[in-house]
Amino acid sequence: MCHQSVGLIQSVIERAGIATVSVSNLEQVTRRVDPPRVLLVDRPLGYPLGAPLDAPLQTRIISAALALLSGPAERMQLFEE
Repeated sequence: MCHQSVGLIQSVIERAGIATVSVSNLEQVTRRVDPPRVLLVDRPLGYPLGAPLDAPLQTRIISAALALLSGPAERMQLFEE
């Protein structure tokens, strides 16, 4: 999906009282839209969770993203491997 569209939809859902989090690998676009709770990953475009079949990395990325839900909105965090 388009990073910009996801960020805009995420902001609307948050205003409705539902916590959201997204995973992004295009920091410049994501910062421009400024969605709440974003995990920035250094991965190739189209592979925000890493390579196919890399379950350990995928689990770490998803866990880090879900951990952002326990914090305040307007939080952007870089995924550290």
